[in-house]
Parts: sequence; C-alpha cells; structure tokens
Amino acid sequence: MRSLRFYFCFLALYASISFPTKCFGNICLPKDHVAFFIFGDSIVDVGNNNYITTNLQANFLPYGETFFQYPTGRASNGRLIPDFIAEKANLPLIQPYLYPGYDQYVDGANFASIGAGVLAETRRGLVIDLNTQLNYFKNMETLLKHKLGEEEAKTLLVKAVYLICIGNNDYFVPFTTNSSVLKSYSPEKYVDMVIGNLTTAIKEIYKKGGRKYVFLGLPPLGCVPYIKAQIPGNTGACMEELTTLVKLHNKELSKVLPKLESQLKGFKYSLADFYSFCTERINSPSKYGFTEGKISCCGSGSYRGIPSCGERSNEYELCEKVSDFLFFDSVHPTEKAYQQFAELIWSGTPNITGPYNLKALFEH
Repeated sequence: MRSLRFYFCFLALYASISFPTKCFGNICLPKDHVAFFIFGDSIVDVGNNNYITTNLQANFLPYGETFFQYPTGRASNGRLIPDFIAEKANLPLIQPYLYPGYDQYVDGANFASIGAGVLAETRRGLVIDLNTQLNYFKNMETLLKHKLGEEEAKTLLVKAVYLICIGNNDYFVPFTTNSSVLKSYSPEKYVDMVIGNLTTAIKEIYKKGGRKYVFLGLPPLGCVPYIKAQIPGNTGACMEELTTLVKLHNKELSKVLPKLESQLKGFKYSLADFYSFCTERINSPSKYGFTEGKISCCGSGSYRGIPSCGERSNEYELCEKVSDFLFFDSVHPTEKAYQQFAELIWSGTPNITGPYNLKALFEH
C-alpha cells in the first residue's frame, strides 16, 4: 500500500514538473506554448475565401476529398503545409481567421487568401490582400490584449512563429490576364516593388511582437500545368519570362532577410527553397514517390492545365490515384507534395531551409 501511495505521489509530482501551465481566466496554456500565424495565398489558405464574395474558391469537391472527405476551402486534395506544421508543433489545425465564431487566437490564426498578392492591385476586390491580412492581425492583437492582458498578449506574439507565403500572384496574374503592369516596369523594378511592400509588412508584424519567421520562396510558376497549357504548340517548355521573375524575386528575398536580421533585434528567420523542391519533383518524380510531375490530377486539356477542376465545372478529368501526382489541379500541389515539403522545412538542413529550420524556431 505504501509503495502504491508513493507511486501515485510520484505521478502527481511528475505531472506538475513536466506540464507547467499558465492560466488566464478559463484559458490555460503550457509555459512553452508557441502560437502559429499564417499570411499568404492559396498555398497556405485553409478557407478564408469561403467567407468573402469571390469566385476564387476551393469549397467544392474534389477539393479536400482525400483527407477531410469534404471541401474545406483548401486548394488541394487534403492538408496544406500549415496543417502539417501545426501537427508537428503539437497545435490543433489553425483555423481561418474569418471562420464564424473562431476566437482561439492563443493557438494562432490563418489570414491567407486564395489569389492574394503582396500588392493591393493584384486581383483587387476578389481577395484578402496582404495589407488587409495585416489589418486582421492587428484586430486580433486587440482581442488578445482584452483576453490575456497587454503583457501576456505581447509575450505570446513574441514567442509565436509566423509563416509567410505570398508573391506568387503578383507575378502569375500579369501573365494570365490582360494586365499591362509589366509594360510599365522593368523586371527589376517590379520585383523591387513587391519585395519593398513585403518588407514593410514584415516590419509591421515585428512592431507587434513578431520575431520568428518562415518564408516560402516562390515555386517555378512558369512550369505549372496551367502555364504550360497556354504555350502554343504544346512543346512542354516552361514560360521563361515568368521563371525569370520568380528567380529574381527569390534572389532579392534572400538578400533582404539577412539585412532585416541585422537591423531588427531578435529577428530570426527560415527561408525555404520551394523552387528547388518543386523543380526536382517535376523533372524526376519517381525519385520522390510520384509517377507524374508535369500533368495535374484534376483539370482538362493539355497537361490538365485548364482550371476546370471541380463540381462547378461541366467537364473535367480526375486521375485515379492522386498520390501519384505532384500537382492536384492546374496550379496547386497535392497533399503528398505538401507533406514532403513540410517535413523538409520542419527539420531540414540549410540547403533546403535556413539559417534555421522550423523545429528550431518553435523550440528556441
């Protein structure tokens, strides 16, 4: 009996040591709790566009079919990068900020929007642009202060990790619409404008407490099925003009982040090489467990690159085995591809994500 009593006492002591918590009213958090905030576009939007007036949505089948068994607003067949990161960080799936009734901001929030860009002009009126996402973040900060108190809210925002994946549409849209914006700027000036606006946004988040960031570099947009389907002659070539802009963006982003690190006290970041990740799987799919790296699973026309995927369309083709494909629709990767990338940026080495990986940022 004495040994049993000792055992229970030991368990109680172990629990109190191993799982320290801090409570704010009815909210109790582990002392090592790290929130997760997401800004960006369709690569990371988990459903905000469901709640705005737009035709840029993925809230119909077969989107979401593989994992959730129903459409959630994610532009893929299942989970996205933030979902896998949240799981690894022992967090629940981070909900879209606009989800009705959602206020569990102590875990984080997702402000991303399908089609969004850094520039307010990119798909204006159809998306939640980066500046509006920042305004939502500031509104959320106010609510956190009311709930936790000013000091604790600031601590939570300082300890949090911020995922930023945006810029794709600022380059993609001018090539897929009648926009004349690229005739007004040289490639260098246009990229400078995008990077300059992104830098301003980063500094705004920093002012509110943000110290730890992960940035996703842009993928090879000139090689996605949608773009390949637009190229006359069906040659299989990528669109070099778009590829050039993407490479220039990634190069400039890799230059500006070390500058911010030297200027902003406590600023730490991870820059993930999404470009190389996708290029390797487009060119050598079998090496990474895929059978098809150039044609999408869902769509129509050449490369299934016509964006007709889903029950809103009169006619589209759907592959039999989605896990064989790198691309789910004409632009977006499959859940399997996102999971592979999430694994790499969570614990990868500096050649894929650096100077820190995500595991280090969450545990630091």
